[in-house]
Amino acid sequence: MATPVRTEGSGTAVPARRGGPAAVRHGGAAVTGAAGLRARLTRAGRTAPGRLRLAGALLAVLTVAFGTLTAWQVNSRAQAAQQVVEYSQPLSQAAADIHRSLADADTTAATGFLLAGAEPKEVRQRYETDLATASRLIAEAAARTTASSPAQGWLATLNQQVPVYAGLVEGARADNRQGYPLGGAYLRYASEQMRTVLLPAAAQLTAAENQALADDYAAAEAVPWAAYGLGVLTLAALVWVQLGLFRRTNRVFNIGLLGATAAVLAGVLWLTVAGLGARGALQDSESRGAAPLRALNQARVDVLTARLAENLHFVARGSSTKYADLWAKTTEHLSVTDAPAGRAPGGTLPQALLLAPPEARPRIEEAQRRYQEWRDRHQAASKLENVDADYQGALDATVTVRGADVPKTADASFDATDRQLATAADIELKKFQDAAKGTDGDLRTAAAAVAVLALVAAAAAVRGLGRRLAEYR
Repeated sequence: MATPVRTEGSGTAVPARRGGPAAVRHGGAAVTGAAGLRARLTRAGRTAPGRLRLAGALLAVLTVAFGTLTAWQVNSRAQAAQQVVEYSQPLSQAAADIHRSLADADTTAATGFLLAGAEPKEVRQRYETDLATASRLIAEAAARTTASSPAQGWLATLNQQVPVYAGLVEGARADNRQGYPLGGAYLRYASEQMRTVLLPAAAQLTAAENQALADDYAAAEAVPWAAYGLGVLTLAALVWVQLGLFRRTNRVFNIGLLGATAAVLAGVLWLTVAGLGARGALQDSESRGAAPLRALNQARVDVLTARLAENLHFVARGSSTKYADLWAKTTEHLSVTDAPAGRAPGGTLPQALLLAPPEARPRIEEAQRRYQEWRDRHQAASKLENVDADYQGALDATVTVRGADVPKTADASFDATDRQLATAADIELKKFQDAAKGTDGDLRTAAAAVAVLALVAAAAAVRGLGRRLAEYR
């Protein structure tokens, strides 16, 4: 009997095939598509072995996808946690230290100016150390900050203006030592540049770095919902396949599928425990370290601003009330405790005390006592100046000549206040480091563990279904 033939477009006789593959040949090329794939899957799903193979492929894909997605999401959070510890928080603190160092330099320059020829060596050294610290931190921050960061603009401004300010102070100091009245005007102009250019740039830098720190905290503490969703879907698929096997074979357990289910469940639990642990540690580092430090840094800058206003008032020799007004405004911002019901006090010192961890509170409470002592001594000096017309007596009650026995001046109270706040800042920084350290390592361990468990689950699922497939051979 002749074999039926069909003629292609080229005219070549080709034997016709019955029951061949679903591919259609056209011009000698095989064309396959979604329809062909669906047809093959449909045919495979009509037999028990085919269904088992499809189930095995599905479970393998789901388990591997779960491990891959979880590892990626958890590693992303680990990187953010590392950023918090090694990059964002140090830069945030460096910005605050730049701000404080510049404010302290301005305050110390005014103190040295008032003491003139009696300026102690340590006052000059403190001023020079402040400027050197600020310059070093500006250079380090610029090296660690990306070119696209908004902080780069503020760092450039600071880097350009610090030498300008230092030159103005040196000019004022030289004139003052020679007894020229112009020295006071130079110093006030230098301080004006500090307060209108340098300190606002430092404040903007601090705000930018604080925002970067907040963004990294949010990324590190985010819940990997996609990983959880895929984990639940994988567990549901494993249970569904096992129920299907039970209905068809009346066999209660499939060791491979049980092992795969246990591995995926262990991965989800590990993800949960590691995520909650890291989140708790990061939140603790924020509430007991980073947030109290931000409040305390602001209080320290306000303390320095108040001291600067006090000194510049004497430099101006009563020619302006601007510095007296600045003192009043700054001290009110420091100490105001009146607030609407249910709201925290608004003063920066009360805020710092409210947020401080227990270990730092005694230091801040002592700082508040010394600050109140400082205000009382300031009022006494103001009385000498304004009521008794004793400028020199008021100056002597305000500025300490170092080496005096137990000085009872406003300057001594300011120093005591500043020292207590500095000690509290060291305590809070250590609290942050202790709480946040190691969180990125815990998260990376969890990511690796879940990835390994997912591979184990995939192998166990394939092996478990493979044993059922063997029964059909």
